Amino acid sequence: MISVLSTRVMNHGQQFRAFSLRDPNKSDVNLSPFIGVDHAWMSGPTFAPHPHAGLSAVSYLFLDSETGIINQDSIGTKNIIKPGGLHWTAAGKGIVHEEVPAEVGKTVHSLQIFVDLKDKTMPPQALTIEAEDVPTLHQPGIHIRVPVGEYQDAKSSLDVPTKVTILDISVEPNKEIELEIPEGQSAFLLPIFGEFSVDNHIFNLTSQQVPVVYPKPAKRVVKVSASALGAKFVGFLGQPS
Repeated sequence: MISVLSTRVMNHGQQFRAFSLRDPNKSDVNLSPFIGVDHAWMSGPTFAPHPHAGLSAVSYLFLDSETGIINQDSIGTKNIIKPGGLHWTAAGKGIVHEEVPAEVGKTVHSLQIFVDLKDKTMPPQALTIEAEDVPTLHQPGIHIRVPVGEYQDAKSSLDVPTKVTILDISVEPNKEIELEIPEGQSAFLLPIFGEFSVDNHIFNLTSQQVPVVYPKPAKRVVKVSASALGAKFVGFLGQPS
């Protein structure tokens, strides 16, 4: 049994567009411990340096991103997040940061993910995993990258302050993955391209719908079937706050 949430289209000038998902914060429907996620395309500087506090702001770049992101913040971090890499900013008691495309005229394809932070007064910190260090799993017709958390035999090297798992999953046409969800954890699956079904519900990017699976006291398996188009989606797993 799943619930369904909807994304909304967000545009910022001509250089930024996104499908945006936010936690409705209802007792029967929520994304906890995630606050929200933007599936975005950015082709130029969009947001001036801006503050965050009491949460983590996470940037994940897809491997098909045309360029990386130049990231810098008020605690002295300055780095380039390359395609396939992930940067986790735990804002804690407060941080100011800015992210812009690394190359003019090229488009960043990424996720901006917001995660609840239990210790909202912790000193801010920045954590990065490079694309080549992201563990991967290969199964017949299925490819899984694990930039954060762990899944089966793959475990990310990042030690993040909120224990969640983020899975970048590609499924070949007409193949099926049995997605394992640990006991007590919820999950939602964000469509990136192609099309997949869960419990006879069809999901793709343009439908602007996202399946949400809620915690159970025992480990369970959710079957996700790719259509003839194949499917790419990102799974977000974690124990609700």
